[in-house]
Amino acid sequence: MLNSLRTLYRDNPKEAHLAALVLAGFLAIYFIPAGTQRFDNAVLEAVRLTNWYAREHVILCLLPAFVIAGAMAVYISQGSVMQYLGPDASRPIALGVAAISGTLLAVCSCTVLPLFGGIYKRGAGLGPAIAFLYSGPAINIIAIVVTAKILGAEIGIARGVGAIAFAIVIGMIMHLIYRREEAARAKTSARGFAATDTEKPLGTTITFFALMIAVLVFANWAPVENSIWMAVFNHKWLITIVLSAGLAVLLIWQFNWSATHLLLLAGLVILAALIVPDAPQLAFAIGIGGMMLIALSRPKDREWADQSWDFTKQILPLLVIGVFVAGLLLGRPGHDGLIPARWVNAAVGDNSLKSTILASVLGAFMYFSTLTEVPIVQALMGAGMGKGPALSLLLAGPALSLPNMLVIRTVIGTQKTMVYCALVIVMATITGFIYGNYWPAN
Repeated sequence: MLNSLRTLYRDNPKEAHLAALVLAGFLAIYFIPAGTQRFDNAVLEAVRLTNWYAREHVILCLLPAFVIAGAMAVYISQGSVMQYLGPDASRPIALGVAAISGTLLAVCSCTVLPLFGGIYKRGAGLGPAIAFLYSGPAINIIAIVVTAKILGAEIGIARGVGAIAFAIVIGMIMHLIYRREEAARAKTSARGFAATDTEKPLGTTITFFALMIAVLVFANWAPVENSIWMAVFNHKWLITIVLSAGLAVLLIWQFNWSATHLLLLAGLVILAALIVPDAPQLAFAIGIGGMMLIALSRPKDREWADQSWDFTKQILPLLVIGVFVAGLLLGRPGHDGLIPARWVNAAVGDNSLKSTILASVLGAFMYFSTLTEVPIVQALMGAGMGKGPALSLLLAGPALSLPNMLVIRTVIGTQKTMVYCALVIVMATITGFIYGNYWPAN
């Protein structure tokens, strides 16, 4: 029988792989523990987490990120990307620019993905692109300040220093590991970019992207009680409206968009906001969708909409699947999935290497929206979590997640994704272990 299976595999490996997948799927469904309280609750938590993600993150976070990524692929001069972030650019400059660019964003591990894909597709070297990918959700100024305020200045400083070092070191290691492949990619990019460069003045391009990124940041501004950031949160939609109006003026002035079309779109957005005042996501979605429809109607800007759609169809399905699986396994904050929260609390209750590794691995697979990692870690520390595992969770968790990994794989491939994730987990573990065991106690 074994000989027959070997012969079948040798003669038709594709069909053998398909048969194995079908069999594995059937066995998984056949033996699924449906009807048990833990499994049924885990499925419900997965549905609830996915529903929350769709309501709170797809429209406000991902849609503008897809639009910005599409614009990157069209309007950013590939020559400039190659000069400052390309495989042949100065390593200190490239990694520094990438890390600083990521620091200015207040986005989660999923929202940063279209932006990462945009700069990598435009010719950025693997090292700088990875530095940007890590720094976007891990280093942003708001997260560091909130961490210091809620968890203490010591762990806030440790997180800030560790995250900045991670972005640069991980980017450099990825560059060194794949330097030959990147050198070949640089030659290919150098031959092909000149004909597609845009002619927009540098100041116009910078203002264009600054306004779009500012809209993304302020539309997703999270509340932080008893701090100056709360004042910004209370006025975030007014700020977003002003920034959107500035973007509309720029599109009319420098991109020759029709003022009539943009005024009609603004009227639809205002009408939606007045009819459904408790759901600003609706008005926001109409604004984004309308802007892309106008771009589609313009031959000079049609590629912007096309590139944004390419990012959407490539990334969004994987993110939704990843969020569902993450919810199934780990549940939502305060709610159990298949893995009980008490197991996690018991396993990370000291500063041992085992606890620190577990915190890094769990953090890498969990999904944290922007700034939610801080109250989660606060609750875990209140339940006895060691400060070393806490720092590891803060360094690995915001930068990685299961949906994040699935998408990164489609951009840079399986091997590079595994190396990147392993580097984040290993460095988070080492940093957390040293901090938990050798840093002076409070």
